[in-house]
Amino acid sequence: MAEALDSWEAAAAFALTLPGSELARHYGQPAVKIAANGRAFLNVGHESDTSFVVQIDLATVDTLLATAPESFWQTPHYAGYGAVLVRYASPDPARVRAIITRAHAQAAAKTAARARKA
Repeated sequence: MAEALDSWEAAAAFALTLPGSELARHYGQPAVKIAANGRAFLNVGHESDTSFVVQIDLATVDTLLATAPESFWQTPHYAGYGAVLVRYASPDPARVRAIITRAHAQAAAKTAARARKA
């Protein structure tokens, strides 16, 4: 079983193992971003005592909310936005890591798309 991501520090440490990631700030709070384009994919949210935020596409957010509410949730603040809260107490840390990895890939792909348009 994968080790729990039971704190912001643990989640950020995992995210920083992904290529091109850097610790930064997003809306004044700690975040992990893609260094090449400055896009955050993981950050501290308003619910930092219980959860962190993963920025990911809306379709994935909807799927996560429907299939794993014990791990993923939203407040009205995040509704309709490509972000989902992840509980530190998630019973499925392997899935949480997979979602962080997917969010990283999506954020990094935005760099590649911009480069192709230029």
